[in-house]
Amino acid sequence: MVLRGVAAVTPKSYATATLREMNSDLGISEWPVQHACAAVRRRDGHTVTDGPLDHVFALASLTKPLVAYAMLVAVEEGSIALDDEPAEEGMPVGGTVRHLLAHASGLGPEAGDPITDPGRRRIYSNLGFEVLGRHLEATTGMTVAEYLTLGVTEPLGMHATTLAGSPAHAASSTVADWLRFVAELQSPTLLSPATRADAVDVQFPGLDGVLPGYGRQTPNDWGLGFERRGTKSPHWTASTNSPTTFGHFGRAGTMFWVDPVAGIACVAMADVDFGPWAVDAWPPLSERALSRV
Repeated sequence: MVLRGVAAVTPKSYATATLREMNSDLGISEWPVQHACAAVRRRDGHTVTDGPLDHVFALASLTKPLVAYAMLVAVEEGSIALDDEPAEEGMPVGGTVRHLLAHASGLGPEAGDPITDPGRRRIYSNLGFEVLGRHLEATTGMTVAEYLTLGVTEPLGMHATTLAGSPAHAASSTVADWLRFVAELQSPTLLSPATRADAVDVQFPGLDGVLPGYGRQTPNDWGLGFERRGTKSPHWTASTNSPTTFGHFGRAGTMFWVDPVAGIACVAMADVDFGPWAVDAWPPLSERALSRV
């Protein structure tokens, strides 16, 4: 299948960003990990980095926003629609692609019966992204990995990024590649500005739910595959990040955010699973990102 919205895209040139790249101490040498890398990118391309940019890390749930972006490419291509109701046993009646991307479908975290009706609660769901993957494959005749490569990673030059399994958590990447992805989020080329804005805007406002690792949030705002900071507390970003900040973190010790108000994006990857060390380390990194770049 030809990706109509992608075939004509010329991969971005990141030569300017690379020339402006500056090494900086972002504080990650103090983290209790063997390998870590962090980077901060301003909207104008100015970038500071700390650690091995080309080291490959497991992304865990950072896979989700990447796959969500591929789903939105498919929406713009016309292969799927946000109002599609995936025909799958166990899918709540009325549950759509939009519900699934926003963790509002009513499906539970993993396999099992639905917990509630669509649009009632924010339930973070790996299962929901499995359903999304099967829907994409059924409508395009391509695997999620193939569509992701042709629709997102190849056009952006993310050559070290691969998906080998679940669309919920099985990708791997580098900070160098993820800088290309956040550059796309800051200034979209693969999606229209309207679709990108929809992706990071709050979907189904007012829904409460549990943010994994941080407890119940009222409300627990999400976009289409991207978490919105909003007024959440506690949170893995800094208290000085704007409420419009969006991003994601992964159990593998990975995180990223984009703050549209500050014009700053931050990426961090490590080889130790999320835990108390990350709860302690990520907000100060975010503070440094906002204050030093």
